Amino acid sequence: MYRDVSLCNTYNYGDALYWDARYVEEGGASFDWYQRYSALRPFVRKFVPTSSRVLMVGCGNAEMMRKKYAHVPQLKYMQMDVRDMNFFQDESFDCVIDKGTLDSLMCGTDAPLSVSQMLEEVNRLLRPGGIYMLITYGDPSVRIPHLNQAGCNWKIVLYIIPRPGFESRVGCSSAKSIMEPVPLTERGLLPAGFVLEDPDSHYIYVCKKMHGSFGGAPQIPNQVGATIAQ
Repeated sequence: MYRDVSLCNTYNYGDALYWDARYVEEGGASFDWYQRYSALRPFVRKFVPTSSRVLMVGCGNAEMMRKKYAHVPQLKYMQMDVRDMNFFQDESFDCVIDKGTLDSLMCGTDAPLSVSQMLEEVNRLLRPGGIYMLITYGDPSVRIPHLNQAGCNWKIVLYIIPRPGFESRVGCSSAKSIMEPVPLTERGLLPAGFVLEDPDSHYIYVCKKMHGSFGGAPQIPNQVGATIAQ
């Protein structure tokens, strides 16, 4: 296990102080990392029933969202550490959605440990059969090893989605829908010869918690935001 450097060379995404300063500087402006909801909607609707209790880890500028959606009382905004969410009981959620939070931890100095602790907590909070939806820039070679850590038993389905604004080359048409799963080898890698139409694509790992998973509740400081939908 290792620390990602591809996304971390310019900004310290692994430091909570960076995000505090960024949101102050942006003055409450809306910001979507990677993909907007319109692009992710088909995946959410496919894998997250409307009756689900959902935890979104790392919801970002929650104060703005709290005001914008004040008319939706079932949304709750809380600040805590994704590596220690012992406020919640085991198997409290049907789905956990992560869009860039694990990636931010991968930029930290204690990346492997932090990511391991976060995934243990996600696993602990999900009911059997629950879904952890990870939206990330990380391809299977750098994400599957973390997802396959001891104590977690996932059934993983991978989807690949081009970055917003990407345009196919002239005369090139993709025969595959973004809703078509991408096969993985037994080692959890992309098949030999697999070519990304967009080299900067994003990856969506739909991880279903299987029986036999277990997780602890680590004790660590620092804080990351979370949104809860009931």
